[in-house]
Amino acid sequence: MAQRIIAHLDMDAFFAAVEERERPQFTGLPIAVGADPMDGTGRGVVSTANYPARVYGIHSALPISQAWRRSEWARRQGKPAVVFLRPNFAQYTETSGRIRAIVEQHASTIEQAGIDELYVDLSATGSYERAREIALAIKRDIAAEERLTASIGLGPNKLIAKIASDAHKPDGLTVVEAQDAEAFLAPLAVRKIPGIGPKTEAVLRQQHITLVQDLKRFSEADLVERFGKWGRALYDRVRGRDEDPVQETDEVKSIGEQETFARDTLDSQTLMEHIKCMGRDVLSRLAGAGYSSFRTVVVTVRFADFETKSRSHTLPRPTDSVKDVEVEAMKLFLPFLDRRENPRRKLIRLIGVRVEKLGREESENSGAHPIVVKVN
Repeated sequence: MAQRIIAHLDMDAFFAAVEERERPQFTGLPIAVGADPMDGTGRGVVSTANYPARVYGIHSALPISQAWRRSEWARRQGKPAVVFLRPNFAQYTETSGRIRAIVEQHASTIEQAGIDELYVDLSATGSYERAREIALAIKRDIAAEERLTASIGLGPNKLIAKIASDAHKPDGLTVVEAQDAEAFLAPLAVRKIPGIGPKTEAVLRQQHITLVQDLKRFSEADLVERFGKWGRALYDRVRGRDEDPVQETDEVKSIGEQETFARDTLDSQTLMEHIKCMGRDVLSRLAGAGYSSFRTVVVTVRFADFETKSRSHTLPRPTDSVKDVEVEAMKLFLPFLDRRENPRRKLIRLIGVRVEKLGREESENSGAHPIVVKVN
């Protein structure tokens, strides 16, 4: 049986890198893309921080208010202040499509895993030497055509490839062959294993389990007893095992936007105006992504206490009407203003609108490969 060779390509600080490319006046400065910090009172989070900003401890998912405070601390030390930018998702989506087109010039079996990452099955190359040459060529072409850097991991499966792509960022290339997979994983922090989040990491730390090699001491039965069915998958992952195939998918499941308000609110006029604006923006992005219709509208509401609810409605036939998305979104949202969905009259922190069950015209089945962007 031919050996599997899988590549995972991960663009380096993608949103921030695109912004730096488009705005050369910010070259070399720390950049954080995300919500408006509003001088430390802003809501929302950082979407992406470039590497100079990460030196300040700023990273994705960090509350934007904390990012601003860290920037201010650095500024008072005589260091450059962080440049805070609102995201331009249309630009990122277009760039992502072109990056995928570059990869398609070198390989045919590709799985889009996100706006800034994808898997490539390079098993047909027959050797890691040849796969490495292709990975280098992909990196060179992205740098030449898009003026961006990517990090690539090569491994015997998706699990190892993904972890390897993060090993030497930015602009890295890490090769881990099958016989070296377990040794590669052993000294890593348990958090590096996909599926182990902060809560599981904290539980393990209490038991003095911090490295992958610590987890390998447990039998499969022990891990199942501790973590249920997930323990069985964990047993395999810490040993570098993963049979998940690279699936050739390029279809968008949904297109949507979310907005976190500067202040929690129940003001119906403000909320309904935002619903209408998001509906129009979603329809604009639908067309920009090459889709001609949708059938399902979904509205998401997050209250001030972070309780989150989503409600959806599927239309009897496909539509591309702005009015349809606005009307359906408003119908779904109205119950959150009264006792039907909000009996305690809680203030609203975030709302979102998205469309699903997307359709294309027959003539639109070729071209760029867009992907979903969710604004948090």
